[in-house]
Amino acid sequence: MKKTSTSFAVFLLAILIGAPTVLAQSDTVKTGTESDVNAIGNRKVGHGPDMYSIQREIALGKQLSEEVEKVSKLIQDPVIVGYVNKVGQNLVRNSDAEVPFTIKVIDDEHINAFALPGGFFYVNTGVVLHADTESELAGVMGHEIAHVCARHQTRNATKANIMQIASIPLIMTLPGTWAGYGIYEGMNFAIPMTYLKFGRDAEREADYLGLQYMYKAGYDPNAFVAFFEKVEAEEKKQPGTIPKIFDTHPPTPDRIIAAQKEIASILPPRPEYIVTTSEFDTVKARLVRLESGERIQQARAGKPTLKSKAEQKSDQAQQGQTDSGDDNAPVLKRRPN
Repeated sequence: MKKTSTSFAVFLLAILIGAPTVLAQSDTVKTGTESDVNAIGNRKVGHGPDMYSIQREIALGKQLSEEVEKVSKLIQDPVIVGYVNKVGQNLVRNSDAEVPFTIKVIDDEHINAFALPGGFFYVNTGVVLHADTESELAGVMGHEIAHVCARHQTRNATKANIMQIASIPLIMTLPGTWAGYGIYEGMNFAIPMTYLKFGRDAEREADYLGLQYMYKAGYDPNAFVAFFEKVEAEEKKQPGTIPKIFDTHPPTPDRIIAAQKEIASILPPRPEYIVTTSEFDTVKARLVRLESGERIQQARAGKPTLKSKAEQKSDQAQQGQTDSGDDNAPVLKRRPN
């Protein structure tokens, strides 16, 4: 059951019947720019040289996705995958995307999601499990969709290609053919990272656009802020939660301040937003059961299992109840600050 108001229901109805929906924006927003949410889908986002056509971008993304799936365990449950895909495709429809998106779920507890060139998009189960609402999930997915819309991956690859071309004279002048060739190959080897790791300006732009996409889709943009506050707290409690590839992200407090400023300045206020749905709760519970069942099967097979801190605490609590009659049972207490 979605949380909406009458006015928001009218807004959704207008979308369904094809009526133009114009949101009242600040007078400081220039029509057709990246700040104009009314122009989403009919504006040019992303700036800088790009040597890749849309067709070449899709072909590149398909090739990279095959490599990803060779080393990743994908969730096959149709309910979970179908739900994540539905949330993602709703965001794509309300974005500046020029390519179709293929969305899959990776069985990985880390809080991570990434989109390859051409719209090949992967969401870790850790994102779903750490999100408390559908709007938080939408915020993470909107950010990654924005990377594709702004063509950050192919623009990075273009820069890398330019660097390669510029390095050819250096290779030719180096003493020893094999030494020069080795340097060239080393540069070429590092290029795939350009599809996933972005500079801070690109990350800020992805935040900026992703907030707009979740807002246009009807979600509460403040959930974006809430999720990253949660991620920051999780990283402090358990270092290593966030993959090191995201070290280039702007500091979380800066992202929060920038997001709050954007919400206040360019996103017209609405009386009600979609916060969460009962479907999100159902899918999250289903995912918890699925992963718990797999751990039970692994334990029965004698295979090692990894548990989160929450699961470890739960096991400790249960063990404490079981051993409550033992006066010598150890008791764990939190160290005072």
